[in-house]
Amino acid sequence: MIIQLLLVGLVAGVAGGMFGIGGGAIMVPAMVLLLGMGQKLATGTSLAAQILPIGILGAVVYYQEGNLRIRDALWIAGGLVVGNLLGALFANQTFVSGELLKKLYGVMLLGLGLRYLLGR
Repeated sequence: MIIQLLLVGLVAGVAGGMFGIGGGAIMVPAMVLLLGMGQKLATGTSLAAQILPIGILGAVVYYQEGNLRIRDALWIAGGLVVGNLLGALFANQTFVSGELLKKLYGVMLLGLGLRYLLGR
C-alpha cells in the first residue's frame, strides 16, 4: 500500500508541476478508483497531503470526522515533492509546448471523467 500511496503522490506531483493541479483532479480520484478509499476519506487524505500551506482547516474537519489517514497523507506528500519537481522539469523543456500540455491535460481530465462515470 505504501508504494501505491507514493505513486499517487508522484503522479499528482507531476500533474501539479505540469498543469497546476493535483488534489481534486488526481489524488482523490486515484485514491477512490485505484485504492478503494471512500470519497470523504480520499478527500481528507488529499487535503492532509497538501497541508502546507493549503488544506489545514479542511483537513482538521476531516480528521475530526474520522475521514483522514495522516500516515497515508504523509506518504503521498513524499511522492508529491518529487513528482512536482519532475513535472515542472518536464513541462519546461523546450520541446514541450503549451499546446501539448493543454492536450495532455484534456486527455487526463477526459479519462478521469469517463472512469468516474462508467466505473463501478
